[in-house]
Amino acid sequence: MSQHIETKKVTTSTVRQMKAAGRKIASLTAYDAAFARVLDRAGIDFILVGDSVGMVVQGHGSTIPVTVDDIIYHTRMVGRGVERAMVMADMPFMSYASAEDCLKNAARLMKEGGAEIVKLEWGALQLDMVSRLTECGIPVCAHLGLTPQAIFKYGAYRVQGREPDTAVKMRADAKALEEAGADMLLLECVPAPLAAEITAAAHVPVIGIGAGMAVDGQILVLYDILDIAPGKRTRFSKNYMAQVGSIHGAIEAFVAEVREQRFPTAEYSFS
Repeated sequence: MSQHIETKKVTTSTVRQMKAAGRKIASLTAYDAAFARVLDRAGIDFILVGDSVGMVVQGHGSTIPVTVDDIIYHTRMVGRGVERAMVMADMPFMSYASAEDCLKNAARLMKEGGAEIVKLEWGALQLDMVSRLTECGIPVCAHLGLTPQAIFKYGAYRVQGREPDTAVKMRADAKALEEAGADMLLLECVPAPLAAEITAAAHVPVIGIGAGMAVDGQILVLYDILDIAPGKRTRFSKNYMAQVGSIHGAIEAFVAEVREQRFPTAEYSFS
């Protein structure tokens, strides 16, 4: 599969321009230099060094055990493999439970890990932290919907925003986070119609994982699309290895389908 790959470095400004132009943003997770290099050359716009590393690499049953040091280590490796893609780093569980911890750990992810933007899961306490990070010049992606770090609070991985009251709250939260300075929003396991409404109202890029087609871009866990993740693959993740049969081909197919708005279909979305 041949694609024209742009070589200009991706920044938060780039993805804003992509949203404005209606060009879909393609992103995947990665945890090492080798895979990061493959993703970068395939045209991935940003790579998330996710706390999913705890499950797909470390073998844990959740993301909870992942530490800041873990993310710094893997972010540093990913950074060595990229030239174009922006590098986003997850802030692990309890690494931003206070404003002091949030600033300290976000700074470490950037200074020691080389992250170019950090991602944190949304909760009522995080609004002021997004504002403070923004004031300090740290780009932020705010994660709404299903937030895996709260799995023991949820009790199960469930679609978020189906009930009218939770949908209203999610719309309000998305607006508040943007006003606080979030550079991107990520919606996980959100009904496609609600995700479409949030995306249309937002001035910043909205990335979806199990959030339908109308968002500005898509992200999946790399090990899921390659069919090598332990356990059952999530409904919203597509097995591109079965479709193409090679690592490079699977990644290129994902990028092409996102760009051409052929993924995700209703099969990989929620209503």
